[in-house]
Amino acid sequence: MGSGTALFSLLAIVLAHLVNGALYTNPSQLGASQYDFIIVGAGTAGLVIANRLSEIPSNSVLVIEAGISNLADPSDEVPFLDSTLSPDTILTWNYTTTPQSGLNDRTLPYPRGRVLGGSSTINFQIWTRGSVDDYNRYANVTGDPGWSWNEILPYMKKARTPVFSSYGTLKIQFQSESLVPPSDHHNTTGQVDPLVHGTSGPVQISLAGYSTGIDQRVIETSHELQHEFPYNIDYNAGYPLGLGWSVGAVSTSGRRSSSATAYLDPILSRSNLDVLIQTQVTKLVSQNSTGGSLSFRTVEMAQSSTSERYTVSATKEVILSAGTIGTAQILQLSGIGDPALLESVGVTPLVNSPNVGQHLTDHPLLSNQWLVNTSFTLDNVARNATLADELLQEWNTTGTGVFVDDGTNQIAWTRLANETEVFKNVTDPSAGPASPHIELIPADGYASFVAPLPETGNYLTILTNVVSPASRGSVTLASDDPFDDPLIDPGFYTNPLDLYSMVEAIKQARRFLSASAWDGYVVSETSYLSAAQTDEQIAEYARNFTSTVFHPIGTARMAANDSNEGVVTPSLLVKGTDGLRIVDASVLPYIPAAHPQACIYAVAERAADLIKAAWGESM
Repeated sequence: MGSGTALFSLLAIVLAHLVNGALYTNPSQLGASQYDFIIVGAGTAGLVIANRLSEIPSNSVLVIEAGISNLADPSDEVPFLDSTLSPDTILTWNYTTTPQSGLNDRTLPYPRGRVLGGSSTINFQIWTRGSVDDYNRYANVTGDPGWSWNEILPYMKKARTPVFSSYGTLKIQFQSESLVPPSDHHNTTGQVDPLVHGTSGPVQISLAGYSTGIDQRVIETSHELQHEFPYNIDYNAGYPLGLGWSVGAVSTSGRRSSSATAYLDPILSRSNLDVLIQTQVTKLVSQNSTGGSLSFRTVEMAQSSTSERYTVSATKEVILSAGTIGTAQILQLSGIGDPALLESVGVTPLVNSPNVGQHLTDHPLLSNQWLVNTSFTLDNVARNATLADELLQEWNTTGTGVFVDDGTNQIAWTRLANETEVFKNVTDPSAGPASPHIELIPADGYASFVAPLPETGNYLTILTNVVSPASRGSVTLASDDPFDDPLIDPGFYTNPLDLYSMVEAIKQARRFLSASAWDGYVVSETSYLSAAQTDEQIAEYARNFTSTVFHPIGTARMAANDSNEGVVTPSLLVKGTDGLRIVDASVLPYIPAAHPQACIYAVAERAADLIKAAWGESM
């Protein structure tokens, strides 16, 4: 991860593509006050919906995005610079959490993408689908088999007929993705199962295109400690447990592939698609009831708290794709939520939906460092501006070199070592036996979200993440002003099982580095980690230094049609309303044990077909 590279000059970068088509920067520029579909948010999911709905020429589609163009900051194309894109940049909603009791009352930066492409433009590009259990649990809790692993695959593959690869895994042609060669064009045999991946989807994904100094040691460790970290040829086949090579949303030319570059750029010139940026939706306006439900087909928007308010209406649907934080805020500002909470900030309740903003779930992350016996780690790039500029020019000219990746080339997925004993008295929060509790990410260099790179030394990092958390939080209004940030409480470690899991993750990381592959390479743990030896000490270390992987989900979660729980139906329609649907990470009833962007693309692809079917349109 390229910490420290934000100061490097990017002015010499020549952009490979230019914006054309109907991209507007002010509501007054819109040529219509009514569209068939209005999509609120041009993020990971929103741009999938915009692309698929505008495939039908008779549909008029408007996308409203609060942020700026993804071309405004060219560094978002550079994979190595991912850690410089947030927080506190022009590309992000620069949120801060409430004090976290489980983190000794610390607050955390909580950035979300405020740019075309949303968080797919600023994230760490990691492409992980999750397990078969994750999707089957969605099907079970919603009563809709369409969300199961087998049934959602048609939205990611080209044919329903199962075909098995040479590795015995199900051949899956993912509609949203295209597996392309890595930028260095190395032989990837044995590093990925190509038959598990799509070849013609919009999002380009690839293996790491630059080899780090720890790659061979990581793989050797998997072979030596195969009882705990068995090698997995492709953790994206639905059975992620084990250690495998990381796949990222990066093209063969070493550029980030986001929903903006993959789903919007190629179709922005469509005459039936308008995209309005730098404009924030302030609320949805209710109309006369339809069949007992209020209609929410009118959108109010403004460019600042003091600027003119505009409205625009949809003849068919408004689709909220503002993300887990933004969607929850807009719903509540519109009078959809818990009546008591709404009244407490001066919002008139219109639809009693107490689950709005609740069940926020995220993955806690802890960065753990070791001093290593080498002078060649990615720390050198972060400390040497001259070297960094040379590498940036190499990337810009040839699409190769260090900057095509961020230094995290493998991932290990594990379950708790003593899970049988642990879950005698508490419920297993994972989706099932194929789902991990813990993620370990080795990184070549010092990677941290809470501490700066030391001035001297070379480091190895293992990021430990709890990927099946039991803790839940909330997103609620701070006031009735749409330009006030909401109160974001992820609730980290409020369930003690998550802290227990993080303690076990640290122990796993230490066992990982006990392999002979690290002899003579790892020198010592850094001071805070070294001081944490007992379970109690490790737990306190975790409370003091845990941050987040920035994977919030669940604030408008799906539930069965006849359930009193949930905010949306299995078809993603907002319960108790008419003309309003949600398509983003907020609808997930449980967090996938994965980096969720691949899941969100899949959800959006299926949602697009659900919308088309609802209006009698061809899929």
